[in-house]
Amino acid sequence: MGEVEVEPGGVAGGRTLSGDGAGAGGRGWPQSGARRLSVTFEPGTFRVADARHLAVRYLAASLDGRAEPWPDRVVEATRLVVSELVTNAVKYGSGPVRLSLSVTDGVLSVTVRDGSAELPAQRPADPGRVGQHGLEIVAALSEELDIRREPFGKRVTARIALR
Repeated sequence: MGEVEVEPGGVAGGRTLSGDGAGAGGRGWPQSGARRLSVTFEPGTFRVADARHLAVRYLAASLDGRAEPWPDRVVEATRLVVSELVTNAVKYGSGPVRLSLSVTDGVLSVTVRDGSAELPAQRPADPGRVGQHGLEIVAALSEELDIRREPFGKRVTARIALR
């Protein structure tokens, strides 16, 4: 895994964790109070499962005083959205893949950036089509799906309701 950045007041109180520090069981991972986390994955050096696991750990850390864990449907939707967006970035994008997670006002934002300027297009539902249903699935699980070109590639953001 590449570098993990945390904004002030975020997951690790403004520190930067890298490699094993942010991985499963790594030191420096907070128990609660997570707000925003960004991770850059270098091509060929990670598995999409790494991104899924990181997202689930982020959700657990973002409880911030909640007595109850997030509902299973939220955790599973997050896992699937992260998987689809990161897989698309690896398969169709270029350069490093950046995953950013943030919780604001009861909504989890999952943002994935890559170096390709080619924007993905959501296709109409077609039960006869084999494959290429990723954005369709992400849109169904999200309150909002935002796809934008950036100066150095593109950004895809899905917003998932935490209630």
